[in-house]
Amino acid sequence: MRVMAHVAMVMNLDKCIGCHTCTVTCKQVWTNRPGTEYVYFNNVETKPGIGYPKRYEDQEQWKGGWTLDRKGRLALKGGGRLRKLLSIFYNPDLPSIDDYGEPFTYDYQTVIDAPLGTANPSAHSISALTGRDMTVNWGSNFDDDLAGAPELAVHDPDLAGLQDRVKMQFEQVFMFYLPRICEHCLNPSCVASCPSGAMYKRAEDGIVLVDQDRCRGWRFCVSGCPYKKVYFNHRTGKAEKCTFCYPRVEHGQPTICSETCVGRLRYLGLFLYDADRILPAAATPEPRDLYQAQLEVFLDPHDPDVQVEAARAGIPHDWIQAAQRSPVYELAVRHRVALPLHPEYRTLPMVWYIPPLSPVADVVNAGYDANNPDNVFAAIDALRIPMEYLANLFTAGDAEVIRAVLRKLAAVRAVQRHQQLGLDVDESLPASVGASAEDLDDLYRLLAIAKYEDRYVIPPAHTEEAGRLMGQHEQLFCSLDTDGGPGMGGYGPPGPHGISSYRPGDGQRRFNLLNWNGRDRVPGMFPKAGRR
Repeated sequence: MRVMAHVAMVMNLDKCIGCHTCTVTCKQVWTNRPGTEYVYFNNVETKPGIGYPKRYEDQEQWKGGWTLDRKGRLALKGGGRLRKLLSIFYNPDLPSIDDYGEPFTYDYQTVIDAPLGTANPSAHSISALTGRDMTVNWGSNFDDDLAGAPELAVHDPDLAGLQDRVKMQFEQVFMFYLPRICEHCLNPSCVASCPSGAMYKRAEDGIVLVDQDRCRGWRFCVSGCPYKKVYFNHRTGKAEKCTFCYPRVEHGQPTICSETCVGRLRYLGLFLYDADRILPAAATPEPRDLYQAQLEVFLDPHDPDVQVEAARAGIPHDWIQAAQRSPVYELAVRHRVALPLHPEYRTLPMVWYIPPLSPVADVVNAGYDANNPDNVFAAIDALRIPMEYLANLFTAGDAEVIRAVLRKLAAVRAVQRHQQLGLDVDESLPASVGASAEDLDDLYRLLAIAKYEDRYVIPPAHTEEAGRLMGQHEQLFCSLDTDGGPGMGGYGPPGPHGISSYRPGDGQRRFNLLNWNGRDRVPGMFPKAGRR
């Protein structure tokens, strides 16, 4: 047993209202810089929908994640070293800017300079990359609230095989919101895809970061990530991704997307896991068994033997205590209502989701019969959101796991409704979903009324461990504190952009020649006159 700790997140999709506050605050903190105009470390998608970038879930097209070779061993779906060497100057598996949506702004100067008395001067859209006029036809949430719509729903990879069941007529349509960040996987394919070793997973908390000094901009990490949550900064020539707000997490604070979430749908906490079980779990032959295999990677923080091994592995005592109070462990392992996103990618993601039950809430309550408690589940088999669709998202197609989760969530609602109305609850109801009455009460507390300190259990980092960790790793930190780096403001090196928000002549010598237009002067290319 090799015990390690990992920071993780759970999101309750029943609570997401699609307000995009998390997206806006993440954008302002991390990617409000030249070179990252199209980048959203956090985005909220409407499902059904084709997502951001377009059809990112179709790994037959993008070749992200892992697969098993003929001998049952893990192999990158995008190919090994030979294929990367052959395609190092041309990677065919990269989404284009049209797949993300070309970022745009407006020509406000036209309105400002309009002569007095001009009737209704308008600001037309211009590209944030080139400064040229453009017609906006796609963006990161262009199908927001459309439930896929007839034109786009057919292209949602999760609807494969459900075309006969899912109809996009108004009275039959369904939708829910899916917030997405980097999954900070236990078995990250982006790290394995990086030729320069710039992508790495921190041993102390599992957060996946990019060493900006080592990154050479090959972009194999972009194609290797099946969730397409690694991006290329065209101004710096470096890869960037969600950092799980590690400067905040190190101080015991939640990520900015969690802190500002209007619906309070996010939970943060620790998992203790056995690192020796990761590869066997990821190599599980049957994709539908991957969810259960990942559960077996996690360790019970209340087990005295696990506590002893964790202490022996150098995990601080307060981290072990935090793991015992972790809401993500409670929701994912104890109550088993949180599920991983696309476990079939074999990356063992660490951002999990509670599937939505809202569309059947009233039907469940109306159909409950105290004389027959199973009636509380009658509507679940006739959901407005097909269980098979949710299964394609969270369980590699295993609808029985989805059914079990939804039955437990329905039981929580039924019990609380009857307690509020002063009615008797059949004692067999909790047992019918594999829980006790105390379990359902605890689940209600977590999902409905949990306070700040219950939703975010994040122990501060131990700086005294830096010396020991430095001995294990060549570099302990992520080099983001450069001009133009995430969260650092700055302007980055100049580039061939129609919109110039950087300061010319600011002395910046680092320049990405791949972005050079061949006309502008390149700082540092030629020595100054009189210097040798």
